[in-house]
Amino acid sequence: MSPVQLIEPRRFGDSRGWFTEVYSEPAFAKRGITCRFVQDNHSLSVPQFTLRGLHFQTPPHAQDKLVRCVRGAIYDVAVDVRRDSPTYGQWVGAELSAENGRQLFVPIGFAHAFLTLTPGCEVTYKVSDVYAPDCDGGIRWDSVGIDWPIPAGIAPELSAKDSALPPLAAFDSPFTYDGRPLAPFD
Repeated sequence: MSPVQLIEPRRFGDSRGWFTEVYSEPAFAKRGITCRFVQDNHSLSVPQFTLRGLHFQTPPHAQDKLVRCVRGAIYDVAVDVRRDSPTYGQWVGAELSAENGRQLFVPIGFAHAFLTLTPGCEVTYKVSDVYAPDCDGGIRWDSVGIDWPIPAGIAPELSAKDSALPPLAAFDSPFTYDGRPLAPFD
């Protein structure tokens, strides 16, 4: 199984709406996801085509992430940045939306980013370690060859911090390969 996983929780619906279980420790353990989540984050991106990333935290405060979009739609991406990985620099991406309910599990050793596909997107994500500014890192969004769904002639909205991140080619990874190569989603 790929270390990055696209998760599609089942929804139980009726005339009132629906119910879904977004996280269950035993169910995730069956998928090989055994980290302990310690913090929940929630972001709002107002303009369409806001791009946040590619981000990660380095050891000793590296983070696994479980990402979902609770309002609007995003294109969510994970890039393998594990030293000596046969899939180093490769990426996977998927649309996550409030409508489809999908989640992306992004383990330690992968850079993460998302692009908002609609205005007013809200994204929540669980992380396995607290925010540690001294371990905060990233690589430039356009240095990996990601096929971002951005219309021709449109520039993504970036923070000053994200605009100044180094390219993948200049990144000296502190992450080690665990023997599980990145694979496309099933």
